[in-house]
Amino acid sequence: LLSRLSCAVTSMWITVILTLSVLCSQGPWGRCMGSDCGPGGSQSRAVWCAHVDGWTTLHTNCDQSQRPSNQQNCFRVCDWHKDLYDWKLGAWNQCVSVSARTFGGMRPYVCNGGEEGIQTREVGCILKSDESPGDDNICEYFEPKPRLEQACLIPCPQDCVVSEFTPWTSCSKTCGTGLKNRVRSVLVPPLFGGSTCPNLTEFQTCKPGPCKGPEGVYSLRVGPWMPCSLPISRPVRQAKRKKGKGGARERPGVKDPDTRELIQKKRTRNRLNRQESPFWDIQVGYQSRTVSCAHRNGSTVGLSRCLPRDLPLTVQSCILAKDCKLSEWADWGPCSKACLDPDPESPRGKRSRTRHVHQFAVGEGEDCPPLEETEPCDPQGDGVLPCATYTWRTTEWSDCRVDSLLSQQDRRRSNQTGLCGGGLQNREVYLQFLPACLASTSRPVDSKLCGGPMPNTSQLCHIPCPIECEVSPWGAWGPCTYENCDVQEGKKGFKLRKREISNEPTGGPGNCPHLVEAVPCDEPSCWVWRLVRLDECIPDGELPCGSGTQIPQVQCVNSTGDMVDKELCGGAPAPEPIACDVPCPKDCVLSDWTSWSSCSQTCSSKTIEGKQLRTRSVLAYNAGEGGGMCPNSSSLQEVRNCNEHACTVYHWQTGPWGPCTEDPSASALNTTTGPRSAAGPKTNGQGPCSQGMQTRKVICVRVNVGQVPPKKCPESPRPGTVRPCRMPCKKDCIVTPFSDWSQCSPTSGNIQKKKQSRKRVILQLPANGGQDCPEVLEEKKDCEAPKVCPGYRWKSHKWRRCQLVPWYIREDSPGAQETCGPGLQTRAVSCRQLDGAQADIGECLKFANTMPPITQRCQLPCQDDCQLTNWSKFSSCTADCVGVRTRKRLLVGRSKKKDKCKNTQMYPLSETQYCPCDKYNAQPVGNWSDCILAGGESLLGMKVQGNIKECGQGYRYQAMVCYDQDNRLVETSRCNSHGYIEEACIIPCPSDCKLSEWSNWSRCSKSCGSGVKVRSKWLREKPYNGGRPCPKLDHINQVYEVVPCISDCSQYVWVAEPWSVWKVSNLDLKENCGEGHMNTSLGQSRRCMLNTIDGPSESVEDYLCDPEDMPLGTRGSRLPCPEDCVLSDWSSWNRCSLVRITGLRPVIFIHVCMEPCSLNLNCFHYFYNITDWSTCQLSANAVCGNGIKTRMLDCVRSDSKSIDLKFCKERKWQMNISCVVECPVNCQLSDWSAWSECSHTCGLDGRMWRSRVVVQGSQGDGRPCPSQLEQWKPCPVRPCYRWQYSPWSECRVEEVVCGAGLRYRNLSCFVSDGSREGEGSMVEEELCGGLELAVNRDKLIILKETCVLPCPGECYLMEWSDWSPCLSVCAKGAGVDFGSVQVRSRAVMAQEPENVQLCPDQDWESRPCIDGECFEYKWMSSTWSGSSRVTWCQRSDGLNVTGGCPPINPPGDDNNSCDPPCQMPMSLCTEAGVCMCEEGYTEVMSSSGQLNQCSPIPILEIPTAGDKKTDVKTSRAINPTLPATIQPGHTGRTWYLQPFGPDGKLKMWVYGVAAGALVLLMFIVSMIYLAW
Repeated sequence: LLSRLSCAVTSMWITVILTLSVLCSQGPWGRCMGSDCGPGGSQSRAVWCAHVDGWTTLHTNCDQSQRPSNQQNCFRVCDWHKDLYDWKLGAWNQCVSVSARTFGGMRPYVCNGGEEGIQTREVGCILKSDESPGDDNICEYFEPKPRLEQACLIPCPQDCVVSEFTPWTSCSKTCGTGLKNRVRSVLVPPLFGGSTCPNLTEFQTCKPGPCKGPEGVYSLRVGPWMPCSLPISRPVRQAKRKKGKGGARERPGVKDPDTRELIQKKRTRNRLNRQESPFWDIQVGYQSRTVSCAHRNGSTVGLSRCLPRDLPLTVQSCILAKDCKLSEWADWGPCSKACLDPDPESPRGKRSRTRHVHQFAVGEGEDCPPLEETEPCDPQGDGVLPCATYTWRTTEWSDCRVDSLLSQQDRRRSNQTGLCGGGLQNREVYLQFLPACLASTSRPVDSKLCGGPMPNTSQLCHIPCPIECEVSPWGAWGPCTYENCDVQEGKKGFKLRKREISNEPTGGPGNCPHLVEAVPCDEPSCWVWRLVRLDECIPDGELPCGSGTQIPQVQCVNSTGDMVDKELCGGAPAPEPIACDVPCPKDCVLSDWTSWSSCSQTCSSKTIEGKQLRTRSVLAYNAGEGGGMCPNSSSLQEVRNCNEHACTVYHWQTGPWGPCTEDPSASALNTTTGPRSAAGPKTNGQGPCSQGMQTRKVICVRVNVGQVPPKKCPESPRPGTVRPCRMPCKKDCIVTPFSDWSQCSPTSGNIQKKKQSRKRVILQLPANGGQDCPEVLEEKKDCEAPKVCPGYRWKSHKWRRCQLVPWYIREDSPGAQETCGPGLQTRAVSCRQLDGAQADIGECLKFANTMPPITQRCQLPCQDDCQLTNWSKFSSCTADCVGVRTRKRLLVGRSKKKDKCKNTQMYPLSETQYCPCDKYNAQPVGNWSDCILAGGESLLGMKVQGNIKECGQGYRYQAMVCYDQDNRLVETSRCNSHGYIEEACIIPCPSDCKLSEWSNWSRCSKSCGSGVKVRSKWLREKPYNGGRPCPKLDHINQVYEVVPCISDCSQYVWVAEPWSVWKVSNLDLKENCGEGHMNTSLGQSRRCMLNTIDGPSESVEDYLCDPEDMPLGTRGSRLPCPEDCVLSDWSSWNRCSLVRITGLRPVIFIHVCMEPCSLNLNCFHYFYNITDWSTCQLSANAVCGNGIKTRMLDCVRSDSKSIDLKFCKERKWQMNISCVVECPVNCQLSDWSAWSECSHTCGLDGRMWRSRVVVQGSQGDGRPCPSQLEQWKPCPVRPCYRWQYSPWSECRVEEVVCGAGLRYRNLSCFVSDGSREGEGSMVEEELCGGLELAVNRDKLIILKETCVLPCPGECYLMEWSDWSPCLSVCAKGAGVDFGSVQVRSRAVMAQEPENVQLCPDQDWESRPCIDGECFEYKWMSSTWSGSSRVTWCQRSDGLNVTGGCPPINPPGDDNNSCDPPCQMPMSLCTEAGVCMCEEGYTEVMSSSGQLNQCSPIPILEIPTAGDKKTDVKTSRAINPTLPATIQPGHTGRTWYLQPFGPDGKLKMWVYGVAAGALVLLMFIVSMIYLAW
């Protein structure tokens, strides 16, 4: 075997794998490599020898002669090949069934929506240039190979569906044996291999009765007319006629010149009336038809069988058909757009070209096609200018308008000019024509010319609220100093006190109150010594005790308190050392002096003097001899004068700055800023034009007195009276030129009166003394009478003589006479202007009505014919509506004596008709329109209404309709009405929400410390009719304002006098020591005083001070005895460490003190108390915008005392947060647009609309937008005229029974009110004269057509039925639609029983349509009647049909196979002869095993994987007796819970379920027993 080993290629390996044990294997080809792009590349692969089991072996074991190549040439793909190669996709092949493709099986018998299939296509890589094939690897390099297969659906066969039969026709004969017919039509054609249509006709013989005479067996039948042709011998006859004229005797000439001229004029006039037109080449020819004799069995027999009957006309005159002939197209006209538009999406222009008619169509020739065509175009050439552009322009923004909040409105606050915060400002927007060379102030144009978005016409704005000046409290009075320390003259000076600006105001510090106050003083000094501290008392002589001195530490300061060089204070004596005592052991011990008390008065006068007090006390009395004595009680206190300056305070007071005026001193330096910019409003007029100056008044004022001489005030802090300023430029009013006059349109007030207007727009308002704006910004005028356009009309000339068929052609016709009979006559038609002038015929084709006919049938009377005159005009009417009018004609010549001509029924000599009735009835129609206020339309742009309240009296309209006496709609002018009923109406004005005034502020919620105070408003009236809404109210309809407040705990303070000397109650006289007490001095222990910045000022009632803070009047202590240590009083407690106690609310801080703690006596807890946030607080006069919410912080002691914040641990609290009060912005609307065109050109339902848009929506409690943004009013009612066909007449065949004939219909003018299509009344044709001659937009008017009248006994096809409704070929369950179709059919009609076999085949035809409706079909059955019932197929719309139902056996019509018969409702007889229930019902059997009744049962539908409907629903639409594979409309399995089988016995599964239930019950009982 090894000697026969061979190596096989991969493609051969599969065929030899069973016979070889060792094979050559190879890997995939590698990447194509190469230096150049294209076919010069190379790729390689690995090749090895492998055993059939997969393991690799030596190469020698394989046949080397058959070793595959491991290298080959390839196409190296580069990126630029993407532009050369692409995939070519072939068309999808026919859908092939999956089952037929895979197994070769048959398609299933029942089709459910469609059968799954697969369709394939060819895909290959090609070279784009010549579509030559390329390697697929090239295209796969850039894009994956498109799929070669896709799933498809093979539609189910659609059988033909036909309607029900019509009722039987009457018998085709009145005697003998005839036929009755009934027919039906095709509703759905057979599709996709469905069954063909059944017979559309059913026949039934009938015998009305025996014929009294012989039946008519033969009938004359005429054939169709042959094409029109000219006589062959016409040239010969013309030559004979000329020859005859030449040989004829000439008439003697007329010698009278006047007579000859008269004859010539008449001939000329006749020639003009008979003028030949170059546009018509009319040739009268003849046409013939055959006449045959037909037997009633349909065969043709000799004509003699039908004689001696009068034969019909077989030859008649006709017009030779000639098609329309046109000239060649003329050159294209100029493009309607003569400029270049840079916008590629802008509309293109149009150009047109025309052609002219050389010859109109005559006879049955083809009509002329359109004579003009247009196409889009763009201007060409180098000299084409760019298109003029339109741009939106805007006026200046109006001043910012701020509306107050409803909660801020107060009747007592009448001045609203100082409001600030957020508001709204408006501007006007208009469209402007803007060529490059035109200034920006060109005239406004119609806003419709610009398609871009319109700029905003309103915007939110903000008026900065003025910042009020805030100053600090007054500082202490400074020392008495010179006004100017550089010039120290005199002995008078000033003491100054100052305050600082803590909040810079709007407009600068000039709006702040005075910051410096001065009082005059004596002995001024610019520099003084300031005591810093006293050193420790040092006894003299280096003794341990006794008298000594304290050295003062001082600084030299100026009048402002700043430290300066000590040399400047050299002129004033420095403070001397102060004597002091260091008590020895037996000396009297005194305490240090207390600090000086606050001054009792802020100034001094003759009656008021300020005093300060300080005290000291005895700490220990002297102890016997040698000890220093204690001073008397008066030496224990000192009093000094303070605030000795007079109570005369002066300050400088400034007035407001005056207007900016020209500064004469700077006029030489001022220059203008040049000419005003052409931009106009862009500069806003704010640029300075010159240097100016402002002045103000400065006076010296004495407090509480008034103005005093300036010398009383110090000069150094005097404010300035002059400051420079910039004078703004004058701004003149700038307006645009007037726009063009608007197009004439009816005004809303008077429908008939037409106005046109023009306007101009203010671009810049005047300011600073500029020129005022003109008063007239809009002009109106009456529209001019419309110019009469040149009109055109057709002029018809006289008819020519009646032209007969040449005699030599018709001389063989029976009864024909040479000079009489039917013929044709023609006439010329020309185009004229309304004034009668000749016009080009093309103008009439464009602007005139339909061209009148140029040919008509005529009759030359024969000798035996009755000749009558033309009808006379109708007589005048004696009365309208009730009278009649007549017209007459007379017999002429021999006709007066002929009896047949005297038959007035055949030849009536008079006609009578009722007189026209001019009675009209007017009545209103439709609803009332909206209530409309006059004005408000804007055509040039958009103007915002602002706060205009649209209310008051308006008008509403109702259309009027006018009917004539026949209840036909006519113009409303016939009823002397302009088309409307006008009625006044009221638009209620909006009423805003009304609130009361603010209540008084409540008391602060805290009497000491921080709290809040509240005020409120209550609702007085709710808003209505779109008024401003109320702010947010509480449950009792109130709105609140909450602000923080603080009650100053130090406003009233207790002031105690110094302690008196000790009074020892238990005195050791020897030692002069022991227990004692001291009282406050001066007999008045304590006072409650008002605390000011200068200290307690005046006594008030004691109840204003906190009684718990009242100082003690007596205190006890112990005087030290000799040898005791003497201590001074305790100093104030220093800051203790704080311990935070967590877990409590609020956070509490406890002082840890070095003494026994007694809570709320000497030891306290301290915690923060913070108020709620206030309402959003705005600056003064602000109504909205940004504000702040504030809250207050207190440090509260554990005994509920508000104390200084320093006692609470320092912590950062956010005391202010920003907030926003939404600005009240009223809804801003645009003007009403112009009234639209009427929605209907005629009828009762026409409406005109106008609209407006919301420019700025409402915000806050601004007035909301109205709901009505559109208004309508009725259009004047106009009759709807239309051309409408009458029904086709019966087929008419002249003088015979059957054959080719004609049927006719008329084209009439109908009027309707437009409410229902197709209805209306016929009126005079003149009323439709302005309409295009078309019926349902079809311009091809057909008033006659050929038809065939069947001969007696003939079997024929009926006329086509109407097109069926559009039907969708679909499968509802599968959700698949295969398109929509319409169909019509022709059924067969038979008259003789023996001719039924000769009938033609029935016919049908279909056409595609769109939006067809999808129907389903199902079997229906009636209730049982005895042992039978009726079944039929019904469409889902309730129409009974034949075909379309599933191809299964319908419910049985016969139940006789079951014994006894199945007569129970919903029962049926099976093939086994057993009564069963229909689908969805279960059998209830009697004791004898017979069916007793059918009971409804539930059905459980289990969806399969392919069923997208996963919900479980009940269905009773499927016969349970059928296998699941042929049940239509379901893809899942359906289980029917039927306990009984076909034989009436219980099924096995019922026993199984019962056994399982019994086992489960026993298990439950046993478990309960065990658990118990």
